[in-house]
Amino acid sequence: MPELGCVPDALSYSLVLKILCDTSRSQRALDLLQKAGKSGAARSLNVVPYNTVIYGLCKEGEVSKACDLFHEMMRHELVPDVVTYSSIIDALCKTGAMDKAELFLRQMVDNGVPPNKVTYTSMIHGYSTLGRWNEATKMLSEMTSRGLAPNIVTWNTFMASLCKHGRTKDAAQIFDSMIANGHKPDIFSYSILLHGYATEGEVSKACDLFHEMRQQVIVPDVVSYTMIIDALCKSGSVDKAESFLRQMVENGVQPNNMTYNCMISGYASLGLWEEAVQIFKGMASQGVIPDIVNHNALMICLCKNGRSKEAAEIVHEMIESGRLCRDNCTDEAIALFQKLGAMDVKFSTTIFNTMVSAMYKAGRTKEAKELCAAVSSNGLIPNASTYGVMTKNLLKEGSLEETDHMVSSMEKSACAPASSVE
Repeated sequence: MPELGCVPDALSYSLVLKILCDTSRSQRALDLLQKAGKSGAARSLNVVPYNTVIYGLCKEGEVSKACDLFHEMMRHELVPDVVTYSSIIDALCKTGAMDKAELFLRQMVDNGVPPNKVTYTSMIHGYSTLGRWNEATKMLSEMTSRGLAPNIVTWNTFMASLCKHGRTKDAAQIFDSMIANGHKPDIFSYSILLHGYATEGEVSKACDLFHEMRQQVIVPDVVSYTMIIDALCKSGSVDKAESFLRQMVENGVQPNNMTYNCMISGYASLGLWEEAVQIFKGMASQGVIPDIVNHNALMICLCKNGRSKEAAEIVHEMIESGRLCRDNCTDEAIALFQKLGAMDVKFSTTIFNTMVSAMYKAGRTKEAKELCAAVSSNGLIPNASTYGVMTKNLLKEGSLEETDHMVSSMEKSACAPASSVE
């Protein structure tokens, strides 16, 4: 524009800066803003373009640059507003720099800029995350003394931090304060407290809270149900947990893989392997496809109860369905394989071949070679597919010497080459 004799105005700069920041190019936005300042255009700029770039820098984690721009803005005699201060304070709180955030808050107040709910919520979350409860409570008191009623986000933020640090009792007091102040808890409020009780083993309180939630006409979601089911299973109350599972389905809330895993693990912990199998088989009727974690839980349950034959059958079923190593679950597949091996579950050569092929497909060359070597050590005889999978992949990676060794081993074993290699 300047080349055409047109001088960009504040609106033009603001639009371009916003586009740059919205597309995560805040450094370019900063360069443009500083260029405008050097060209003398800064006199036409107001606080909005600076707020845009400061927010963009904070969003991208460039807090130091955002602070530098804040001071540059002050040098240009532009007065920061609540948006400017809140952006800086929020970014500092997220990095745990609470002392600096407090300084900005005090400067904000001294300069006659009233903090808003967003400002205080950031401060409360920052202090709570660090376990500095006295300061967090002080912020909540200061907020209310300024006539700012905490919103549901503020309450939930404080409660979540308390529960995370094992202070569910204090979180429950905040929950009660929220209701006393005329705020109706939402599904997230209940879920936060439910998780806190469940984590601390307060199963009775978790159940009471769950029933209270329903009385308040707040419909439990899959997360809420799963938390209560998990807590009950861990306490050994699997019958009650299963009744919640049935209630869940009756109320139109579909269980997920985690829900079923809680039930399978619950029955497994009590040695009730037949019930665990029934829960596993019931997943399909609810349209839930068992994942490797579900298979893992069931197979370990079977092995611990002397049902290694059934566990091996499940592995074969996973092989045939292609579920063992799909969805980038190679780490879980390896862990499962090792656990079952330690429990003396016998695998066939076919299972080893499938695992080796899957490891190669996932780029796990080292693990593939280790599994191939484990075929013989497990008392099995490598077959044509074993050699086929290995030679194909060794040739792909250019390991000619290892390929020659593999072919030589195949000839010594009088194994005919496979007609096709998967």
